[in-house]
Amino acid sequence: MKIKKDDMVIVLTGKDKGKKGKVIKALPKEDRVIVEGVNVQTKHQKQTRTAAAEIKHQEGPIHVSNVMIIDPHSKEPTRIGMKIEGKEKVRIAKKSGKEI
Repeated sequence: MKIKKDDMVIVLTGKDKGKKGKVIKALPKEDRVIVEGVNVQTKHQKQTRTAAAEIKHQEGPIHVSNVMIIDPHSKEPTRIGMKIEGKEKVRIAKKSGKEI
């Protein structure tokens, strides 16, 4: 999975199509990412002795194929390639050719 935590992405499909946000969490085993402000779900919290009942809104995971990283240089959606520099693998943007 080429998308990592703290990457800026844009949603390509679904009810949140066109929304941009930062990746909060990457789940590589499930091929999913959690993006802030995207796929917001409502959770009802029961009342306990210490806490009152409340309705929480939290982001749910979406499949990694439904998002595309935003190139930090050109500010456009781009695919990601890999380049080997010395002994390190570096992610590069396909549109600009620059390092991400």
